[in-house]
Amino acid sequence: MVDRKAAFAFCLAACLFSIVETARAAGPFELRDRALAGPMNGCEEIIFCQRVSGNDHWYGNFGHYCDGHAGHYAPLSTPGSVDYFKYAFGDGGRLCRFNLRTRELTVLLDDPEGGIRDPNVYYDGRRILFSYRKGGTTAYHLYEINLDGTNLRQLTDGPDNDIEPIYAPDGSILFCSSRCHRFVPCWKTQVATLYRCNADGTDVRMLSNNAEQENTPWMLPDGRALYTRWEYVDRNQLLYHHLWSINPDGTGVMVYFGNQYPGYVMIDAKPIPNSDKIVASFSPGHGLAEHMGYVTIVDPSRGPDDMDMAQRVSQTKYRDPYPLAENLFLVADTKGVHFLTGAGREESIYRPQEAGARWQCHEPRPLRARRREAIIPSRFAPEQPIGRLVLSDIYEGRNMAGVRRGEIKKLLVLEQLPKPANFSGGSEPLTVGGTFTLQRVLGTVPVEADGSAHLEVPALRSIFFVALDKDEMSVKRMQSFVTVQPGETTSCVGCHERRTQAPHLRAISLLDALRRPPSRIEPYENLPDVLDFPRDVQPILDRHCVKCHQHDRCDGGVNFSGDRTPYYSTAYWTMFSRSLVVDGRNQYGNRPPRGIGTSASRLMTYLDASHYDVEVSEQDRCTIRTWIDSGATYSGTYGCLGSGMFPVDFPEEIIVNRCAGCHKATKPSYRNVKKDAFYFQFGEQEPPQPLLKRIDDIILIRHLAYYQLGEAPLYQAMCNLDRPADSLFLRAPLAKSAGGLQRCGQPVFKEREDKDYLAILARIEDASGQLHRQRRFDMPGFRPNRYYIREMQLFGILPKDLADDAAVDPYATDQAYWRTLQFVPRAN
Repeated sequence: MVDRKAAFAFCLAACLFSIVETARAAGPFELRDRALAGPMNGCEEIIFCQRVSGNDHWYGNFGHYCDGHAGHYAPLSTPGSVDYFKYAFGDGGRLCRFNLRTRELTVLLDDPEGGIRDPNVYYDGRRILFSYRKGGTTAYHLYEINLDGTNLRQLTDGPDNDIEPIYAPDGSILFCSSRCHRFVPCWKTQVATLYRCNADGTDVRMLSNNAEQENTPWMLPDGRALYTRWEYVDRNQLLYHHLWSINPDGTGVMVYFGNQYPGYVMIDAKPIPNSDKIVASFSPGHGLAEHMGYVTIVDPSRGPDDMDMAQRVSQTKYRDPYPLAENLFLVADTKGVHFLTGAGREESIYRPQEAGARWQCHEPRPLRARRREAIIPSRFAPEQPIGRLVLSDIYEGRNMAGVRRGEIKKLLVLEQLPKPANFSGGSEPLTVGGTFTLQRVLGTVPVEADGSAHLEVPALRSIFFVALDKDEMSVKRMQSFVTVQPGETTSCVGCHERRTQAPHLRAISLLDALRRPPSRIEPYENLPDVLDFPRDVQPILDRHCVKCHQHDRCDGGVNFSGDRTPYYSTAYWTMFSRSLVVDGRNQYGNRPPRGIGTSASRLMTYLDASHYDVEVSEQDRCTIRTWIDSGATYSGTYGCLGSGMFPVDFPEEIIVNRCAGCHKATKPSYRNVKKDAFYFQFGEQEPPQPLLKRIDDIILIRHLAYYQLGEAPLYQAMCNLDRPADSLFLRAPLAKSAGGLQRCGQPVFKEREDKDYLAILARIEDASGQLHRQRRFDMPGFRPNRYYIREMQLFGILPKDLADDAAVDPYATDQAYWRTLQFVPRAN
């Protein structure tokens, strides 16, 4: 129960502080003195950490990079590592205790070669939980220490990073950990997701199997934990990192604020005392290093989607806001630790320039006892391999206009699969600007006539759905994911329904789907669970399409040849350059019905007899349908990443002399040439006039025309690395009399013996030679790159003594890796 007297006293102190703050011009009052007399009455000390700050993305401050990334920190050697490890942290850190009144600084722990972060004070105010990387090591673990710096004790260990721990009221500890063994799908850094353990560090258990990063859990008064969840299921990778809540046992995952609205990393969120509001750092755009952002108060009383309920406090950026009251916060930045008022006024508490200070300040918290939050009884059932989902009415929800009742017959059940390695910020070569992750096809379950569904799903998997009609064509696609704990039953009202919306007034037992046992997912027969374009789709095109759609007979301008281009295959590129397949395009979520997937993909209209008497079997149609609705990826293995891409290095002067007369680059192209040397020289400024024509020529050659589809330039897709002489880049300007297509009006090359033609052909043949020597994932003898192999060795999937020439099956290796992440029930 709430202590009414204590609450009244706190509110009175906060109100007095607010009155004084409003009238601050009337006298020279210090925020510290008013804080000590108000919200911090009885508490004179704070704690904070100092360490070397990271300068990568907001999530890139622990662990190692997947490749030899030249990051901010690159230790030359570390015990137990090899020389190509690069790390996202620097050496040096300490845990500090600071008296606000006397300004006395007490260093509880100092490690000039280690790292210290994320302090959390226990309920009785007598010990501190934090994350610590000892000097000479590379992994953070959980530790506790007494307030006087004695009795330092390690709670967790192992090769993985445990960060951002908090005490939970049931006696457990929640934290984020790289024990999930995955990398950011759009970058080179490790992922940490939510975990829990006992108070002594035992019984470590995964709470979330998110493919992406999760951060900064913090307890709410009602017993839930608030945290940041970054996710993108076929929507933009830079825009959706918002606030969610979860019970300490991992059940009850629910959006808290912001997930329908792109922009901002909402992080370091904490409840404001004696209020239903929270405070968070709103880090702009895709987020800044070390969570720097605008201190923002959020009132969730009107649900998670009302951005008008977010009130910015600061006009400058801070990190790690801690609410003392609704109008007073502890914050940190590069200058030190400060008070910040609700009106945005800052007063310095401690600056690193002061005597004895080293490194930057992070995570200030008051050093005092606090009330234990409510305890939510656990629903975790470790002996069960499944959980259950109940859908009340799929026809209820946002953006469902035009969907008729009875139209949806099934749910396609998919699983987002984590990446064991990643090497770039793009989706290549997995897709052409589409999904960043593979998606496992689990099967289908029925939707009842009243729109309800009731199903069993495997526990601790990232599950999402596509609503299908009677022909198994997509009606609506889920662009988030849901996870259930073992034994958990959870439900939703409808399809992307508003979280302020309740089910229709009817007893849940009246749902048609609950009149029977839960549906078990029915897998597809004769269909791989992870589809691969060259292996599963190209043979269908070869049987039914290539006769009319290939290099020599390109009906409708469509080429379905399986020949390889520098990044993909001709057929795969055609699917997107000709808009035959419509996927999420790395844009926004909750798309209109039939807006993406099979129903929006023109390819599906050409797979029956109405298209020149084509006779495609139901099995083949099912394969293509499921491939489209499971992300339409080029590869079915992450072993493709960071390999198999061999762009052609065109002879610049020849292209300028023979092509630039007709193919002029335009001024807007400057924004599409970020990797061009001229861009790096002149930045966002327009280059000097004398260089404009030359730059136009260079743009034509090296960055001919970027499709909005992705980063693979069009001219590379015009190159055939299996049959270089059949490259469209050569045949389009070649005279018909010489076997070309002569698409440039007058032939640019009248004969194949033209020396410039031969020079371009030689460059394409060079790239072809590299491809056939080093190979791509769909070629016999392919071996993933050494960093993929290294990570699989670290995860225990491949043997550590694997020979350099040993065969590695990337498909089997991926499947073995994913199996290690699946929940294993405990024996009774």
